[in-house]
Amino acid sequence: MTSDRRAVGRNFARGVAMGSADVVPGVSGGTIALLFGIYEQLVGAIQAGSIGLTRFLRGDVRGGLDGLRQVDWWFLIPLVAGEWVTITALAGVIEHLLTAYPEEMAGLFLGLVAASILIASRMLSVWNPSRIGLAASMAAAVFVVLGISGDPVVDPSGTAFFAAGVVAVCAWILPGISGAFLLLMLGMYSPVISAIDDRVFSDLAAVALGGLVGLAGFSIILRRLLERHRDTMLAALIGLMLGSARVLWPWPNGVGSVSRDTNEVVSGTEMSWPTGNGLWLPLLLAAASFALVVGFDFRAHRASDRA
Repeated sequence: MTSDRRAVGRNFARGVAMGSADVVPGVSGGTIALLFGIYEQLVGAIQAGSIGLTRFLRGDVRGGLDGLRQVDWWFLIPLVAGEWVTITALAGVIEHLLTAYPEEMAGLFLGLVAASILIASRMLSVWNPSRIGLAASMAAAVFVVLGISGDPVVDPSGTAFFAAGVVAVCAWILPGISGAFLLLMLGMYSPVISAIDDRVFSDLAAVALGGLVGLAGFSIILRRLLERHRDTMLAALIGLMLGSARVLWPWPNGVGSVSRDTNEVVSGTEMSWPTGNGLWLPLLLAAASFALVVGFDFRAHRASDRA
């Protein structure tokens, strides 16, 4: 029982970390899951739940119940609970930090993503020219796509919130693709964050419904790809994370050339270099987050080897 409680506590803490990442444009909850070594377990749990729900919708109650029994609820429920609590509690805080300290926050998360890339690269059994080419191509494509930014949608409809949920949840499960940034590109980032911060439950219900629909289809496809082409998929995911560096670059337009009030870590996509004294703190935070993550991964591997 004690070990079960510890497992629940660990999964809740992992959910907290994933939720913190989900509200930051440029960082994906899937990146954090990959970093913690629970990515494939998460995709499998979501797929099992999606299959069960699909059977219910078809009128197959017994098949639906059988599908839901395959879900590792002791893993999934505390993970999702940790995410939801964090997203609800930190939406306003993260938005403030992104606005007040854009370069520092970007540096912090850039180090985290860099560490995730290193850890993911170790998970591949073999790097060959085709996988290197795939990773490079994915990185280039994401780099270009993330240069696109849309204007905020004014007074969005319930359908727009539903579509936002579909897009965000598909990005949430992919490392390197930030659901928050895709929402920004669609002009739905501010409306969704405001709905969370202001507790607009009708809009949140539309987002949640869209998320369920998106998960039902996408998780099944992703699970099959991981089972049949694991190393190729990991190479593609590494490319996604490499390309996301465009959004997390701490100096999108150069320190001193813009006001901090513009929230440049969210809106800036032109990579530049600082012109003032704003170089060292983002670099130090990036190095610190990188070292912290790699250190935890090293300790986890040592503990696993001893066991």
